[in-house]
Amino acid sequence: MLCRAACSASRELVPALGALGCRRKHTLPDLPYDYGALEPHVSGQIMQLHHSKHHAAYVNNLNATEEKYQEALAKGELLEAIKRDFGSFAAFKEKLTAVSAGVQGSGWGWLGFQKEQGRLQIVACANQDPLQGTTGLIPLLGIDVWEHAYYLQYKNVRPDYLKAIWNIINWENVAERYKACKK
Repeated sequence: MLCRAACSASRELVPALGALGCRRKHTLPDLPYDYGALEPHVSGQIMQLHHSKHHAAYVNNLNATEEKYQEALAKGELLEAIKRDFGSFAAFKEKLTAVSAGVQGSGWGWLGFQKEQGRLQIVACANQDPLQGTTGLIPLLGIDVWEHAYYLQYKNVRPDYLKAIWNIINWENVAERYKACKK
């Protein structure tokens, strides 16, 4: 019964919070009583299991769902531009990964916006060379391929680092940059 109530509440909150653009993380509320307070009718062990495991899972799933929802909203206009300029998101990802992997020594892989053409471009810059100074592109997303960014964890296997980096890109921020540079 506790699980069904939490699940129902989560389903009701997701659309409302998404519509409001709420970005706070939800936390599992403390019970206003001890787990054993309902004994002998409901065991403290059952209460602890339901609260700390089952209910906590619903809260965690709510947070994950809201995060994915916000990412999807943020990607909308940017995603259309990526499809227009690279054919698909998969093709874009493959190209940016390849360009970043191909940097000799240290540098950056970039997704930039060419304002005059109104198009997205992927380029690499060696060392500290700034994207705007060398290419005239407005930076939207930079992938650091200096060894300090990955060497302790990935050693000299840059492709593994580049595969992992896609899991942490803040697409909402990239989409905001894209909208701002189009003005």
